[in-house]
Amino acid sequence: MTFGAEEATAQPTPSAATPSGSGDSPLPSLTVPGGDVTTQRHRLQEEIYAVQQIYALRNHRFEINPSANFSLNDPFVSHTGFGLSMNYWISNVLAVGVTGVFFQGLNASSDVNYFVGRSAELVVPINEYQLAAAVNFSYVPLYGKFSMFNRFIFHWDMYLTAGVGIMRTRPIAAVDPEVRTFDWNTRILFDAGLGFRVFVSRSVAITAELRNFIYPELLENTNTNLPETGPGAGGAISTTCTTCRRNPANWTSESALTDNVMLSVGLTVFLPFSFSYHLPK
Repeated sequence: MTFGAEEATAQPTPSAATPSGSGDSPLPSLTVPGGDVTTQRHRLQEEIYAVQQIYALRNHRFEINPSANFSLNDPFVSHTGFGLSMNYWISNVLAVGVTGVFFQGLNASSDVNYFVGRSAELVVPINEYQLAAAVNFSYVPLYGKFSMFNRFIFHWDMYLTAGVGIMRTRPIAAVDPEVRTFDWNTRILFDAGLGFRVFVSRSVAITAELRNFIYPELLENTNTNLPETGPGAGGAISTTCTTCRRNPANWTSESALTDNVMLSVGLTVFLPFSFSYHLPK
């Protein structure tokens, strides 16, 4: 077969495309106004930091912590008190402050003390507290965060505290309450504790703390076999003889070292409420 010059240079004419598939209706087509669609590419701007900033800075802030306190290791008397702690954070992990707990009117003898005395006819020397106050140093060795219900993230820290102060205490007249009464006396105490803070905002946190108050406790004398009158007193009741029942010097025995473990639950507020980071992320 031979072709002419015009036939050799002629371009083929495109034919209409036949739609595939079943049926007589053509495939749907998308018409874009303005011509072709140009693919656009955008650079991803999300940044992930390997080291995150601390959620709540403590540096150069005041902390005010009201709390409710409950004794844990005295089965005969419950010592309940309301406390207040105030700290100034020298750095983000070190603070100095004061702690006070008021107990007067909130001490109560337990059922254990009542039933032991009735069933075994034994009297246990018990004491009540008026107040405790101490100067403390606090240190934060650990902090972090945790997730709750796969939805909420809470930041926390753990702190250690220790200090020295005073305890106002007195024996409760249980051995010979008919004669004996006691006044408040002041004792030197040492305290040490461990606490946790869970932040609900950058300035407010819920606290839970275990603190041990260590001090010498003056106990009531359990000896009641004392005479009312002294030798040569002519039958008169004496309050000055060294062996008489009514002599206040015979109402107490030697001091015993006491550990009073307290659980406190409270709310912490940091002032000022706002702070700024000195370094960028």
